Amino acid sequence: MSILTSQQINRFYDTYKDIEVTFTKSVIETTHLLTKHVYLKCLGTQWPCIIYSTSMTGAKIIANLDPASFELIRKANNIVSLRFAFHIEDKKDKLLFFVSAKVSGFNQYSKDNPSLNFVNLTYTKRPAEDLIAILGQMLEININSKKRTEERILITDDSARRLGLKTKNGRISIDSIPRNCILRDLSFSGAKVIIQGIAKFLIDKECALVLIRQDGAPLLLKGKTIRFENVEGRKDLAAIAIHFHEDSIPMEYKKLINSYITVKHNNG
Repeated sequence: MSILTSQQINRFYDTYKDIEVTFTKSVIETTHLLTKHVYLKCLGTQWPCIIYSTSMTGAKIIANLDPASFELIRKANNIVSLRFAFHIEDKKDKLLFFVSAKVSGFNQYSKDNPSLNFVNLTYTKRPAEDLIAILGQMLEININSKKRTEERILITDDSARRLGLKTKNGRISIDSIPRNCILRDLSFSGAKVIIQGIAKFLIDKECALVLIRQDGAPLLLKGKTIRFENVEGRKDLAAIAIHFHEDSIPMEYKKLINSYITVKHNNG
């Protein structure tokens, strides 16, 4: 998580405070939420819970609460606190903090397990700045991914490194047939890659592009090949344009692209 000024934190809160972020697998991985260390707490008792979604003003969680648990919450006038836990890259200690809240409603989550409840929480005061920063940056990435969807990054050895990629080489499967490729450009919405082969037979096909991050972790991007261009002086090569399936674009990929483009615009 990058260091933000108080002005940026306030802007995030004023702009995005009521927008919910659903904690999908991709969002959990990108924010480094430590799901096993998240708790709902009331009068000294705590229950493990799952964060379904949160904004800067409230949250929806899933928790196993029996009648005794509800009685305890009732005695506390529905006042509780929600503990968040995140892993911060390059730091040994976890980022832990509580957010004060009030239970504003609940519904049974599963008929098969009557104690499992969907609980609505309303924060009783502005949450920790760390939560505002994490949610604000996440929401800003999503907004920029739509606003700058077609802005392309030419891939060189240097730009690949600054993007956080290990190499400008990748791996692409078209119609389930894998092959090596070289990245020519990347954007929020797609990519252009150079491959060997007869490109006209590879257009309008489902594909999966794999990029390798500097830490060795793969990034999988699913999409469709939409057009091709000849590579000047190389009849055996072609540049194929890919449009990513929007719903399957990993948040981590959006984060890399957003970071690169933001630095570029800030530097003029």
